[in-house]
Amino acid sequence: MFIERQRGVTLIELILFIMIVGIALAAILGVMNVTTSRSADPVRTKQALMIAEGLLEEVQLARFTRCDPSGDVDAAGNCTIPENWGQAAPEPVGPRPYDNVNDYVNAAGTPVAAFNVGGALADANGRALAVTAYTATVAITPEAVGPGGAQAGAGGTAADTDMLRIRITVFFDRQSLVLDGYRARYAPAI
Repeated sequence: MFIERQRGVTLIELILFIMIVGIALAAILGVMNVTTSRSADPVRTKQALMIAEGLLEEVQLARFTRCDPSGDVDAAGNCTIPENWGQAAPEPVGPRPYDNVNDYVNAAGTPVAAFNVGGALADANGRALAVTAYTATVAITPEAVGPGGAQAGAGGTAADTDMLRIRITVFFDRQSLVLDGYRARYAPAI
């Protein structure tokens, strides 16, 4: 006589199956939670990059002269109002965009929040940008150029140099994004 075995799953097999599926589901949901909670990060980083590029472009497009545009050059080629770091006297104080690259900072290599108006980032006309939780600084440093890197004021603090490194740093979400650019003086006499 042949006895057929009963088919189906035992209670122990069913409990083990539910435990395995539950653990796998918890792991998948945990990964999805981490992924979705950080999905806005690339957008914030791209927005910080766009802000940095815009601010760097503003600084790079400013004049880079030895003489303040409001002054004159005498017959000997000397400036009546020489450019210096910041807007120090006798240079007239003006709003952004400044009349010269080195007006954005008060000293070489020292970061300044030159783009903030009332605690918020602002465009070149002084209007607040429609972004929140971003701040930015600019630092301008003389750089060496030419054979052997020899240049008066390079790597130091002199405003009378032919090459500047412009560093824009945008801070957001406990992170920072740094963008460097250079500005060369193409009219060395004035």
